[in-house]
Amino acid sequence: MELKSPGERDWKKSFFMIWTAQAFSVMGSMLVSFALVWYLTAQTGSAAVLATATLVALLPQVILGPFAGALVDRWNRKLVMIAADGLIALFTLGLVLLFWTGAIQVWHIYVISFVRALGGAFHHPAMSASTALMVPEKHLSRINGINQALYGALNIVAPPLGALLIGALPMHGVLAIDILTAAIAIVPLAFTAIPQPVRRLEGAVTPRGLLRDVREGLAYVARFQGLMVIMAMASLINFLFNPAFSLMPLLVTRVFKGGALQLAFLESAMGIGVIVGGLLLGVWGGFQRKVYTSMLGLIGMGSGTLLIAFAGEGWFGVAVAGMAVLGLMNPITNGPLFALVQANVRADMQGRIFTLIGSFTAAMSPLGLIAAAPVADAVGIQFWYMLAGAAAILMAVSMVMIRSVVSLEEELKADALRTQLREASVPLAAGD
Repeated sequence: MELKSPGERDWKKSFFMIWTAQAFSVMGSMLVSFALVWYLTAQTGSAAVLATATLVALLPQVILGPFAGALVDRWNRKLVMIAADGLIALFTLGLVLLFWTGAIQVWHIYVISFVRALGGAFHHPAMSASTALMVPEKHLSRINGINQALYGALNIVAPPLGALLIGALPMHGVLAIDILTAAIAIVPLAFTAIPQPVRRLEGAVTPRGLLRDVREGLAYVARFQGLMVIMAMASLINFLFNPAFSLMPLLVTRVFKGGALQLAFLESAMGIGVIVGGLLLGVWGGFQRKVYTSMLGLIGMGSGTLLIAFAGEGWFGVAVAGMAVLGLMNPITNGPLFALVQANVRADMQGRIFTLIGSFTAAMSPLGLIAAAPVADAVGIQFWYMLAGAAAILMAVSMVMIRSVVSLEEELKADALRTQLREASVPLAAGD
């Protein structure tokens, strides 16, 4: 049978010990990303170089993500997280040595960024799937809200801290911080018991077997119309909203006739909103039916985006308010959807499902940028914000009227129960 989450008294100490250590690791990774982007900007001044660096960091998630998820479902997830953190630290050490010796080249940064992103492609689904087994189901929405607040806070703190460190330390000194934070993340993982799902994927890993595992993940998604609809919705949101954030500097200069200070106000408003929204979800937990909470958040995201779209040159404060609303509603949209998957998708499938969702949504980002640039130049930047805001509200209203989406939680739970009952009499080995 599936392993259950630990009891109310047991889970908090072990989970938050790991969660706190991982927060340090995320901070280290953000500092590295900021430092490398700044270095490439200062050394090359090339938009093509920055675009290539961004693409290199996306490729592991888009192309290799489903295969990483299949391996996560085969392997011990605790060991996967330790190995991923260790791999990232090892290649960061290589980057430190290249900067220290003065041998660094741009292609070195591309290669090491790819490997770091590959480690993340394994670590993220392993951590997300493990969370479902460590945290009681009734607390999953709250934990995801707290996660969203954490990322919002780090997005505010990391850039200025990175700028401060770059001014105070040599480049290799800044990068070395990530090695320390990776070590902080590994230690509690090594000494904390993490529940493992019953292993249904056995045998040696072969290319044919790996493809079969990925096909099983796709087949699992295809069995649930509501899950397919939510994946399509998430992909469309990324397609519409990621270009809006990328176009924001142009929105500031062309529409509001502002500069770096105005852009900072908008980004800070977004970050503060994410923190407040994450904490709100952490305290509230959302409606009993998670889809309703998520769609309420999506309506809020659309409304905030429309405020930005209709703010003219003399209405910059309205745009700041719109960004705050957008940030506030972002965790309320995303947190319950993560919790829905964590609480109801079969534990032995979660690695594959998380990476499939990540791959589809990540692939939409470059496609959205390709589509948004000519549209913004032809009819104005604000039109894209109008399109994104209106589409978000329309999607949210449509979703609560689609029966397969509203009943998805019950369908996933029923499927997991049928699987447990079918296999209850079959002896299966669970990992430690």
